[in-house]
Amino acid sequence: MNPTEIQEQVKEAFGILMNAAKPEKGALLVLGCSTSEITGSRIGSNSSEDAAKAVLDALLPLVNEAGLALAVQGCEHINRALCCSRETMNRLNLQQVWVKPWLHAGGACVTEAYARIKDAVMVESLNGQATLGIDIGDTLIGMHLHCVAVPVHSPLRRIGEANLVMAFSRPKYVGGPRAQYDNVPLGADAHVQRKISN
Repeated sequence: MNPTEIQEQVKEAFGILMNAAKPEKGALLVLGCSTSEITGSRIGSNSSEDAAKAVLDALLPLVNEAGLALAVQGCEHINRALCCSRETMNRLNLQQVWVKPWLHAGGACVTEAYARIKDAVMVESLNGQATLGIDIGDTLIGMHLHCVAVPVHSPLRRIGEANLVMAFSRPKYVGGPRAQYDNVPLGADAHVQRKISN
């Protein structure tokens, strides 16, 4: 796969997610990425530094420009620990863990993120605080998303050869038949009424 093509697909995916979610500044985006899947191999079998560089070449500037925080998930060999900035860790009160990801324990994408994110640290979990998610290659990032996760049905289905799944979170509805809702959370289905009362 051509790195330029990967970059263009990642940029397109990010744009689709942003248009659906319309996130606030400081929102946390979690990325799961199998570079093996991008290049057409089975997950965990053929990590590609070139694919990881292409993904982050595209994604990091967009995340920074949008004022978002980024966390990149590692593989099960490091218990799916995530790389983020120390500032993000402190702001969200996350628990640091002691591990340095590499190609065969963590994967290419989190290793590249660890090298690029300013003052990078590894954390055990996001405690369900991510409100945006991009999953490239079926890496299973749902555990990091805040309830309620809303899938983004994108016309772009793949990054390289890898399946692409994206989601954002909205607040839970609470209340009973007398409850009213001033507005529908961003990106929620259009058929949900703006005011519901009894």
